[in-house]
Amino acid sequence: MNDLTKNLLDEFQRDFPMTARPYAAIAERLEASEDDVIEALKGLHEQGTLSRVGAVIQTGTVGHSTLAAMSVPSDRLDEVATIVSGFDAVNHNYEREHHLNLWFVITAENADAVDGVIAEIIRLTGIKVLNLPMLDNYHLDLGFRLQWN
Repeated sequence: MNDLTKNLLDEFQRDFPMTARPYAAIAERLEASEDDVIEALKGLHEQGTLSRVGAVIQTGTVGHSTLAAMSVPSDRLDEVATIVSGFDAVNHNYEREHHLNLWFVITAENADAVDGVIAEIIRLTGIKVLNLPMLDNYHLDLGFRLQWN
């Protein structure tokens, strides 16, 4: 990982520039070109180091979301995960070592829309979905530095 990539990841996990040309603003701060920044981000994505660049919006401020879990037979896990991931309202899903082995987050415009996604997942898979709506809000800052000064 070169210095530009490390600095990109260290400096822009938070406070992403909200401008018409955010990559140009980042480039200026890192003394690089806009194209270099874009290429570095593309490279991180292609390597699987970076899954996305985008806003993290505090839960409950826009729309409605819930954490959901399913107990999926191991021989159907890939199939069901693909179905779940096919919904625009599903942010991500992941396997866990537990009888509830497929977990995912659903975000939609309101609670009824979230319930509709859950109902459709049940219809398509024949597997119950455990709906775990947030009761208390906790802020988890998952940003971390790659370089220690």
